[in-house]
Amino acid sequence: MSEGRTVEAGVEQLGAIELALEAVLFAAAEPVPARDLKAACADLGEVDQALLERALDRLEARYRDRAIELVRSAGGYRFRVRARFSATVQAAQPERPARLSRALLETLAIIAYRQPVTRAEIEAVRGVAVSSGIMRTLQEREWVRVVGHKEVPGRPALYATTRGFLDDLGLARLDELPPLEQIRDLADVASDAGLSLGPSADDEAPAPGTSHRLDFDREPDARD
Repeated sequence: MSEGRTVEAGVEQLGAIELALEAVLFAAAEPVPARDLKAACADLGEVDQALLERALDRLEARYRDRAIELVRSAGGYRFRVRARFSATVQAAQPERPARLSRALLETLAIIAYRQPVTRAEIEAVRGVAVSSGIMRTLQEREWVRVVGHKEVPGRPALYATTRGFLDDLGLARLDELPPLEQIRDLADVASDAGLSLGPSADDEAPAPGTSHRLDFDREPDARD
């Protein structure tokens, strides 16, 4: 085969891979790992990591000016609606989006930035008690899990975020979390996850003598 035909065949294969990836990602409800994307292209010739990434780069570029974007998170690749169109999509939905309390999102933020962390340490930062309902909801949503126990009296559980938490926020790694000063308005966190921030029974009043604000610079008591 001449060099020109070889190049042409390579371009055709790349285009075919791109179309296959587009179909798989549109049909997927969850992020798709790279190994599964390679498997989907098994009939299109040998697909190594470099070729897969070239096809993904082309696909990402094709959607750069669209309302949908290709993102890579901890679980793999997926399409999602760009953040600026979240309200538009929610307005068209027959059901109201899930609403999360400010107390729950504050708790989640503390776990994300201070993990692994105990419930007592979360309460020390928030200045209020953390309800069992909040911790249960975070675990049921698979955003938080117990990763061990702190070696202090009572051996309290240590909480950390999950891969599902990263996937829902469209992040590949924890170090991609925005700086703290950028999430002081917790409505932004909810919007990124396609959720709505509103009051709920989970919101607590500050304990006497405390102010209800996040203080991430405060060190938990050594007894926590």
